[in-house]
Amino acid sequence: MRRKTEEVDIGIEFGTEEIEVATGDLVLDHMLKTLFFYMGENVKIDGEWDLRHHLWEDMGILLGKALKRKVDDSDIQRFGNAMMPMDDALVLASVDVSRVYLNVDLDYQYGEEGFDIVLVQELLNGLVRNLSATVHIKKLNGTGSHHVIEAGFKALGVALSQALKPADELKSTKGIL
Repeated sequence: MRRKTEEVDIGIEFGTEEIEVATGDLVLDHMLKTLFFYMGENVKIDGEWDLRHHLWEDMGILLGKALKRKVDDSDIQRFGNAMMPMDDALVLASVDVSRVYLNVDLDYQYGEEGFDIVLVQELLNGLVRNLSATVHIKKLNGTGSHHVIEAGFKALGVALSQALKPADELKSTKGIL
């Protein structure tokens, strides 16, 4: 699947032999490799872009659309949760694949070059809108941007892995998502 605009040209392919990510943004590459490793998904992602903001925003849109297409019209577990430690950081992620809502609380005391919560927020906004998912990511502990954000991507990967697994029945008391 590709997303090509005046600002970006990015692609994602599921089912490759390994995880390959080459967007040209080393921090985004690191976070996407982390996300898909913890999801248990092999993917190939490439990208060209004008501004980092556009890359992260459109990557979220593409990821949401690609994951939705992958599971659309399938009964899935729907819910996933994970708590991930990483040195000083401890982050909780919870996912409900049904309707759109995002709550991100990943504050930190000190930053590291390239780790920007605004970009993370943009990626996650695009993901939840296009996957139709509720996602809560909450820092329980941590001081540095790198560990807090990376623990968030790890926890999100585990939670998405659980939520997107096939189910024997629709997980809804309403009979519809």
